[in-house]
Amino acid sequence: MKILVNDGISASGIQALENKGFEVINTKVAQEQLENYINDHAIDAITVGNTTQVRQELIDACPSIKLIACLGTEMDNIDVDYAIDNGVHVVNSEDASATSIAELVFAHLFGMVRFLHQSNREMPLEGDMRFNALKKQYSQGTELRGKTLGIIGFDTVGQEVAKTALALGMEVIATDVEIDNATITIPFFDGQSVDFFIETETIDNLLSKSDFITLHLPAQEGYVIETSLFDKMKNGVGIINTSHGGVLNEVDLVKAIESGKVKYAGLDVFESQPRPEIQLLMNPEISMTPHIGASTIEAQDRAGIELANKIIEFLSE
Repeated sequence: MKILVNDGISASGIQALENKGFEVINTKVAQEQLENYINDHAIDAITVGNTTQVRQELIDACPSIKLIACLGTEMDNIDVDYAIDNGVHVVNSEDASATSIAELVFAHLFGMVRFLHQSNREMPLEGDMRFNALKKQYSQGTELRGKTLGIIGFDTVGQEVAKTALALGMEVIATDVEIDNATITIPFFDGQSVDFFIETETIDNLLSKSDFITLHLPAQEGYVIETSLFDKMKNGVGIINTSHGGVLNEVDLVKAIESGKVKYAGLDVFESQPRPEIQLLMNPEISMTPHIGASTIEAQDRAGIELANKIIEFLSE
């Protein structure tokens, strides 16, 4: 069996595949050359990230492909339903990045409530001349402990966010269209753990009670958060989106920031990736990262192993 690792998986994932006797071709093939390469080398499985496109035309043109493995949870670059309907198995790494995304949520939260996203811009420019003025300007931060975090989307990532929030002493409110409740286990370094049972609530309750709101939603056809929902939030709320561009209306977000409804926002994903709108990039109230939620060394290693195990399980049948 030949596996083309086109967008790369971790060395530990590749090692796991090779240990099971698979031939792993770890190379990047350009999109326009992919069809010929797969057919010329009789590739049985291909691993992709979020750049390589595996569309209907490629699936039809490459009958040797039995499996498509996607690194991460987003599979917008794959015609998943068409592949499955035509006998091609599709897998992804579902749980590997939960911790890394949750930690990025809190990187944004901690940064925002202490104005790090602003002071990191101003200190290099004016820190030597306006140190005391900047100290006064950024001395009105707040603490996360005791605040309420609303989690919209209570899947694996949402529950991982809840772990950190609870461990910090925050109250957690969650909403989800499918999940009614979850037991959140917080493990500690010495083997001890604490369990919290959380029942999901209506989104209206969450919006009205939360000091901060974080989105963990699958890709949607329309906006989930727009003006009508911003209006139901507390004044001065903070909002984080590390899930998908397009679930949050960015024009409405900017308006909510300008009105004071939203005090801070943290965005890791954008509607117009890879070219975020200039009104977001220039807004001093927004903390931004370039879609790095799942991109830690540890998460990539876990994802590679998870994908390798799924590939081994399917192709060994």
